[in-house]
Amino acid sequence: MTNRDRIAGILTPNLTPVDGLGRVDEDRLRGYVDWLIEQGVDGLYPNGSTGEFIRFTAEERRRIVQIVVDQVRGRVPVLAGAAEANARETIAACDAYGAMGVHAVAIVAPYYYRLSPEGVYAYFREIADTVTVDVTLYNIPLFASPIDVETVRRLAFDCPRVIGIKDSSGDLPNMMRMIAAIRPQRPDFSFLTGWDAALVPMLVAGADGGTNATSGVVPELTGAIYQAVQEKRIDDAIELQYQLLPLFDAMISTGEFPEGFRAGARARGWEMGSGRQPTSKSQQANLANSQAEIQRLVAQVTGGMPSRPEDADPISEIVQRVLQQLG
Repeated sequence: MTNRDRIAGILTPNLTPVDGLGRVDEDRLRGYVDWLIEQGVDGLYPNGSTGEFIRFTAEERRRIVQIVVDQVRGRVPVLAGAAEANARETIAACDAYGAMGVHAVAIVAPYYYRLSPEGVYAYFREIADTVTVDVTLYNIPLFASPIDVETVRRLAFDCPRVIGIKDSSGDLPNMMRMIAAIRPQRPDFSFLTGWDAALVPMLVAGADGGTNATSGVVPELTGAIYQAVQEKRIDDAIELQYQLLPLFDAMISTGEFPEGFRAGARARGWEMGSGRQPTSKSQQANLANSQAEIQRLVAQVTGGMPSRPEDADPISEIVQRVLQQLG
């Protein structure tokens, strides 16, 4: 993939492993990156929502991207989350990541303060006219100011640096409206879905790929879905989507996001730590109770095959660790 290519395929918004002291576990992150690439993902997306970017410092976020870029070594493109609290800091992060060699950055619309469409346009226009790296918009209206179709269209036409959008709304008609409004004039513009439950419909409607949290747990399945759609095997893709759906639902509904996806990674042999968001005893108990069901669903869609290298912790050891956390 070169900078002239449309971003496509399944890019993993990877979890950020932490050690027992709450620090970024750099060695485990490197191993996880290698495993994801070996499992066939089309790209990595550090500092996304699944990577809990908001819970790390700006310095830590830069270090996370540097580790991922170093470990990837050009094997797949890196789309780095570069959202900061204001335009000036976001521009600095974008330029830092560009210097590290990322393919592009992803920027969420301003959060906390709900902006009008004109305010969202002005925010992204300021960034796109200043940075030295290509930009993808990130629409996640659950947590940030929404980016409506007209604003996406204006930015696509006014800003050559804006090369795509990740849309996590799950709104299929909205995705189709964006594609219809932009693709005829910007065939290089990428449309990515961040809502795993609608991956097949989005791909069939014309999306170029997805940045899907489930790909960090079952990359084989999300990759197979993407490949089936590319080969026009839509019935196969729909069947695979129905396999993905209960696992996605189980992981996204377990505890505080992304704890369910940590549980999914644990089921594949990857212990990612407990994260930085404090949890109550009842939440910890709920997560422990959900682990067995997530484990069952993961085994169901992967055929029960272990996929972590030989140094993975045995499942019994992982269960004991969870029980110890419960005190």
